[in-house]
Amino acid sequence: MPLILPPVKVYQPTATGQPPLGHAEGWKTTAGDPLELNTMPGWAGSSWYFWRYMDPHNTQEFASKSAQAYWRDVDLYIGGSEHATGHLLYARFWTKFLHDLEYVQANEPFRKLINQGMIQGQSCFVYRIKGTQQFVSYNLREQYDTTPMHVAIDLVEHKRLDVAAFKQWRPGLEEATFILEDGAYICGSEVEKMSKSKHNVVNPDTIIAQYGADTLRLYTLFLGPLEQAKHWDTQGIDGVFRFLNKFWKLYHNAAGEAAITDTPPPAEALKVLHKTIKKIDEAIQRYAFNTAVSAFMICTNELTALNCNHRTVLEKLAVLLSPFAPHIAEELWQRLGHTTSITHTPWPRWEATHIQEETFEYPITINGKVRAKLLLATDMPQAAIAQQVLAHPIIQKWTQGKPPKKVIIVPQRIVNVVV
Repeated sequence: MPLILPPVKVYQPTATGQPPLGHAEGWKTTAGDPLELNTMPGWAGSSWYFWRYMDPHNTQEFASKSAQAYWRDVDLYIGGSEHATGHLLYARFWTKFLHDLEYVQANEPFRKLINQGMIQGQSCFVYRIKGTQQFVSYNLREQYDTTPMHVAIDLVEHKRLDVAAFKQWRPGLEEATFILEDGAYICGSEVEKMSKSKHNVVNPDTIIAQYGADTLRLYTLFLGPLEQAKHWDTQGIDGVFRFLNKFWKLYHNAAGEAAITDTPPPAEALKVLHKTIKKIDEAIQRYAFNTAVSAFMICTNELTALNCNHRTVLEKLAVLLSPFAPHIAEELWQRLGHTTSITHTPWPRWEATHIQEETFEYPITINGKVRAKLLLATDMPQAAIAQQVLAHPIIQKWTQGKPPKKVIIVPQRIVNVVV
């Protein structure tokens, strides 16, 4: 050490896939042992390029100060926790190195970091009796000396093994025999990391072919909070598929024809719409995409109950859905009569006037225990609320006509009468 890199004629991988140093002659130790061919991990090269992207045609400097002032650092970095010792670590090293050389102005590359949770799969198992090619069903396995074996999830439906397909799955299984329960082979299951070796990887192409890309996108978001590990269950995707079909029906009649009215929508429909816009805005800001999907489902159910097919409502609803389910939203947008893409449409804004509640059902407690409920106007003065509460027959029964010690009113929350 130090080791001087030799010249190479071609800075391309070798015919066998080795790095460019594989072309060097005599690249060995003094003892004749081969030296390392990788001089730098791939992460290093991918950990600084975003700075150069700010000013790629500048031949005088790495990136001009004006370009850096405009683009600044990266707003959001989303990556798995394994990046903490890989790309993320190298990006910080490179940024601090370039900052020390005064090539970049920022001392940290990313403003916000989110480690998304891993989507885990459901593995399926068959149980081989040791020393044989006989497999025993799950609930009978403890009666035998068995070894669990992963089996491809494509061969299992509702925990029942497709025995004929299993025998054709891999060489050596053609002569397999089975000990069944009630005429079926029941597989065991366990939630594990998705892996080819565990045969539990879900092929997105298969899901898309059956349910569509929008269903896959929505279901992935609906599984749970972004930063938590989530369990993939293909059986659960049906609910999201049904939701999208119900959403589609808002825009169509029973014959499948687009049926939109330009008449002004009722106040109830506008209230549902603007409450949904507010929920989606808040969910996106918090990266809580699973709650956004839930809000869409609630909105669709409420608008269906109102038989809402008003353009004012449904156009904004399609725009709201477009980042989550872009294909169905784009098609609905065209069916609404638009010739430009929905992606060029301004994002809807919620208005407080449409979501203001006119009444609130107060729980009325006596010394902390709920004894009655009372529906009152949200703008009713506290003195009037207290008067209405004390005049309630159930409350009078508990106060026995005597003035209470105290009436505590929390507007649009609760009323507590202390006796």
